[in-house]
Amino acid sequence: MDVRRSQSQLYHFFSGLAEFTFEARLGVADPPLIDYIAALLTRFVHCDAIYSVRNPAGRRLEEVAQMLIEAEARIGNPRREVHRHIGDFTLFWTGVYPETLRRLKDQSRLDYFVDYCEQGKRAYHIASTIPTDDTHENEVLERLSHEFELCAYGLGEVRREWERRDPEAPEGVVVL
Repeated sequence: MDVRRSQSQLYHFFSGLAEFTFEARLGVADPPLIDYIAALLTRFVHCDAIYSVRNPAGRRLEEVAQMLIEAEARIGNPRREVHRHIGDFTLFWTGVYPETLRRLKDQSRLDYFVDYCEQGKRAYHIASTIPTDDTHENEVLERLSHEFELCAYGLGEVRREWERRDPEAPEGVVVL
C-alpha cells in the first residue's frame, strides 16, 4: 500500500471520528474546524511531525518554551508556522494524551512553567493575525484560539471513540 493511500485512509478515519464527536456529541457543526483537527491527527501520527520545529542549527525543539523563543526570532510566514505548530502541539498533548503532560512539564524541563492551554490559545491567535494567502485557515486558527478548551475536550473524546472501536487493541493503538 502506498503512503498517500494510507494517509488518505487515516485522514478519513480521523475525519469520521472528529465529525461524529464534534457534531453529534458536542454539537459543534464547524466543518473547517473539524477538517483541521482531522488533518492535525493525521499529521501527528508521525513523531517527526510532532517535533518538526528546528532551530537554525537544525536541532529539534521538543519543548514549547524553546519553540516560543524560536517563533519570536522569525518573521512573516515562518513565524506564523511556528506559532501554528505551537498551537497544534499544545492542543494535541492537552487533548489526546493529557496523561503525558506530567512528563512534558517535569521540573527538569523548561516547560515546567508553561501553561499549555494558555500558550496554545495565544499561539493560535498570533498565527491567525499574520497575513497569508489562506485567510480561510487564519479564521480556523482564530476559532481554535477561542475554543481551545472545547477542542482539547473534543480530541479526548475522539481518542476514547477510537479506543472504543476495538476493545481488544492495546491502549492508544488505532486499528484501521
